[in-house]
Amino acid sequence: MKEFTETDIERIGELIDSQNQEAAQQEVAELHAADIAELFQSLNLRQAEWLFNLIEDKEKKADVLMELDEDDRKKLLEGMDPEQIGHFIDLLDTDDAVDLIQELDEEDRDEVIQHIDDVEQAGDIVDLLQYDEDTAGGLMGTEMIVVNENLSMPDCLREMRRQAEELDDIYYVYVVDDDNRLRGVLPLKKMITHPSVSKIKHVMEELPVSVRTDSPIDEVAIDFEKYDLVAMPVIDSIGRLVGQITVDDVMDEVREQSERDYQLASGISSDVDASDSVFAQTKARIPWLLIGIIGGIVNSIILGGFEAQIAAVTALAIFIPLIGGTGGNVGVQASAIVVQGLANGRLDIKNAVGQIGRESLVAIMNAVVISTVVFLYIFFTQPTGVKYTVSFAVAASLFAVVIFATVFGTFVPLTLERLKINPALATGPFIQITNDVVGLLIYVGMSTWMLSIFG
Repeated sequence: MKEFTETDIERIGELIDSQNQEAAQQEVAELHAADIAELFQSLNLRQAEWLFNLIEDKEKKADVLMELDEDDRKKLLEGMDPEQIGHFIDLLDTDDAVDLIQELDEEDRDEVIQHIDDVEQAGDIVDLLQYDEDTAGGLMGTEMIVVNENLSMPDCLREMRRQAEELDDIYYVYVVDDDNRLRGVLPLKKMITHPSVSKIKHVMEELPVSVRTDSPIDEVAIDFEKYDLVAMPVIDSIGRLVGQITVDDVMDEVREQSERDYQLASGISSDVDASDSVFAQTKARIPWLLIGIIGGIVNSIILGGFEAQIAAVTALAIFIPLIGGTGGNVGVQASAIVVQGLANGRLDIKNAVGQIGRESLVAIMNAVVISTVVFLYIFFTQPTGVKYTVSFAVAASLFAVVIFATVFGTFVPLTLERLKINPALATGPFIQITNDVVGLLIYVGMSTWMLSIFG
């Protein structure tokens, strides 16, 4: 892996600006495609385009294109005509080719596909574009080695050699029947220890872990982790082998999903990057900020309705931030546990009642500890005249707020998952704002009740 220093970037930038083609080519000639893509992030668009056009190896150029971030790749593609893009797609695996085409505008896709020289690959791409991009079918590629279960081992090896000439990487050898239904995989060890077997179906490993074309990507990722796979066959509804998903594609999808979830949990409504325009970033951030303002206005209205009670015991106002902050923290903790469980497959929506019950027990234990600590602190620090009212009001409110925030923080992501909405939304401002408002309502309600008792 190449680490670029500021000096390296300045030197390469000077070579580009001075149009020193020979020296610039030497700089990138020995670099890996991923390193070149990283270098492009430190260059402006004009410099990146000039350097990209200097790369002589067409396959490396295609690899660089796919290693770029989506936004940077889109900028480079905008400077190419459909014929150029079609030639690059000819050099890509079908899964990467589909990803690239999906990033193009609708009106450009058909024209680009028409410029793909390999008709067979073009047909595979058209077929793959029919799958939802968030499913196994949308993530798979068609490059793999497939042999018939009735072949002898010598014939099988000849067929493997023939197919391998068209592949960059080989993960598994898939075995199918005469109807192309997946029957098993052929391990390397069996090829070595059974060189003369009459039919490979006698030595293949049957019933390999597979996934259907309509399976969601998050379920695919869970299976990869569970079974420690480097590749997984994809089958259709009747068991026919249609493609293969590799671990690098799954890792890319998991990373992208994690980035989206992190932004959603932070109150950013769409996928943005630090390099995006001011308008794009503002548009992504402003919705939840406005909702937060609405929550603040609701809080002020609530406080205004209980102005007399708070004025009578001004010490009550001191602990308003404590109530809101505790409710928000507890709610986010509870929702984060649920979202994590849903993401890694350890929690199923069918177990919703059990999870809420478990979190309720945790909430009671946390509430007892938190309310006791706060009660003792207020009781021994507030003046005698108000310490009973304030101590009981704050402690009782905290107890109720912790219970509500935990149950609410557990219930919301489970509900969102059932509604097919990203449950990561529940770990963000939605939980915090709701708990602020409800927590304040509980607090002023408890305070009013305590004043009527101890008043």
